[in-house]
Amino acid sequence: MKIDELARKPGPWLRGGGPMSDIVISSRIRLARNIAGYPFLSKVSDEQRTEVVNLIRRRVDGEGVGRKWRYVDLERVDELDRQVLVERHLISRQLVDARGARGVSFAKDESASVMVNEEDHLRIQVVRSGVQLEDIWEEINRLDDRLEEGIDYAFHPRYGYLTACPTNVGTGIRVSVMLHLPALKLTGEIEKFFRAAKDMHLAIRGLFGEGTEATGDFFQISNQVTLGRTEEEVIDAFKHDVIPRIIKYETQERKRLVKERPLALDDRVWRSYGALRNARTISSEETMLHLSHLRMGINLGRIKDVDLTTVNELFLITQPAHLQKLNGSRLNGEQRSAIRAELIRRRLGGH
Repeated sequence: MKIDELARKPGPWLRGGGPMSDIVISSRIRLARNIAGYPFLSKVSDEQRTEVVNLIRRRVDGEGVGRKWRYVDLERVDELDRQVLVERHLISRQLVDARGARGVSFAKDESASVMVNEEDHLRIQVVRSGVQLEDIWEEINRLDDRLEEGIDYAFHPRYGYLTACPTNVGTGIRVSVMLHLPALKLTGEIEKFFRAAKDMHLAIRGLFGEGTEATGDFFQISNQVTLGRTEEEVIDAFKHDVIPRIIKYETQERKRLVKERPLALDDRVWRSYGALRNARTISSEETMLHLSHLRMGINLGRIKDVDLTTVNELFLITQPAHLQKLNGSRLNGEQRSAIRAELIRRRLGGH
């Protein structure tokens, strides 16, 4: 498939229509799996890498798993195409940096993907807008079962699914949610979130997962323990403890801003709106920060002439790789900043 076509439309999970999507941008479940009889990727030969790719691709595409899938051979596409897939959360940076035969199969609606030869032979993931962990688990469990009908997974009766990293051994499950926490940042209470995450043994990462820093008040949190807990127990902890606690903290601070500091809130929101509508050059980092404040302003009813879908789309299409794909040419940093600003002004009706 052509990555150019993919870059011209936002992923469905960015539309912001899921439950509690004012704070939880998206929720995701990922399963790590390896194929019995093959070494882990640190020991596998080039020939075995190719065999793994062919085996998994035949199972996903040829046998079918209940939906239409697209496949991208990451050895055959250039760096910009790979970066588009990272920005769309279809693959990880680790898969981009890996070597040899590797790729990704993903559903047409981008809600599910199977990374091949990342850290493990398979990384299966399903993502939805807002909080939909039960639906996600039902879908990914069904997908995992369908794949396992034609693939013999590496499994130990005592330790569970065997993975390259010991922290994934057991269920191999990673539950993660992408959070928008501007009020906690603005009021200086973000440490409350960090402490809560630490107490619940959660990992905190940036917008694009492992190895990335939080920008624009966006954070990803995920479980760190997979051994000794069932998948249902991990999901239940997120649903009934992790997510409600963090939503409570952010909601409290948003209400406090509206009630006790409305002038400071409006100043921050409208300054960001003004910068986005008038800037002639703007970096990715500055864009993320201003869009974050604008998104908060829309959710709190301070901005009424911009819809949330537009803002969510701008988060994606202003990323470096998407911006270059939309422009149809490679751009240096200065060019990207200028074209990004023009795109935002056009979308927001600026000058």
